[in-house]
Amino acid sequence: MTLSGTTVLVTGATAGFGLATAERFAREGARVVVTGRREDRLRALAMRLGPRVHPLAFDVGVRAQVERALASLPAELARVDVLVNNAGLALGLEGAHRSSLDEWDKMIDTNCRGLVAMTRLLLPGMVERGRGHVVNIGSVAGTYPYPGGNVYGATKAFVHQFTLNLRADVVGTGVRATCVEPGMAETEFSLVRFQGDAARAKAVYQGVTPLTPEDVADAVLWAVTRPPHVNVNVIELMAEQQAFSPFQIKRRS
Repeated sequence: MTLSGTTVLVTGATAGFGLATAERFAREGARVVVTGRREDRLRALAMRLGPRVHPLAFDVGVRAQVERALASLPAELARVDVLVNNAGLALGLEGAHRSSLDEWDKMIDTNCRGLVAMTRLLLPGMVERGRGHVVNIGSVAGTYPYPGGNVYGATKAFVHQFTLNLRADVVGTGVRATCVEPGMAETEFSLVRFQGDAARAKAVYQGVTPLTPEDVADAVLWAVTRPPHVNVNVIELMAEQQAFSPFQIKRRS
């Protein structure tokens, strides 16, 4: 499947999976709308990748900003063929009884509300045109719980189920839906989770060869470039050194 003439919109394209995905689609010949909150990074990315890349700065967790941003797209970019809902974050690693409610709200706003707003606003055009693909970036945290994962894991479980329900809604329309669910990957993820504590973030990956952003971008591209009659429902990928957590047992002394 050729991507020439295809318009791809990637949220959270200022770093990590989103940045790698935007770069990969641009190299494959697509027009790419890159979005995120950090306008300086978006403009630098567009300068580096060339005229096929269009920067669009807004906070995906604020619906009014999402609506204004999408309404501002030039006509040649407004017909989005592929939406990659990548914007998301994890905050904190405390137990639920010690976690910050503000951090919980931020994760829900970005990981869930932002994703569904983007999808709802762009999906009608895809259905009307009889083609399109929504790729949602989930996480293995949505399937396998771990201590401190609480709301982050719950938001990614939402992403998984929303993708499958979306698939059920658009069946037969020519629109496809895929959830890509990475495991441990070295991005700014841990740096954000630990509020900029670089030493703590680095320790997460010590002694491990984690996934890279490019690994995830490759999975996204593979799903999108299958023949039109093929829908990849879910892709789960992990580093070879990572597997499923054992059951947690708290033993009394």
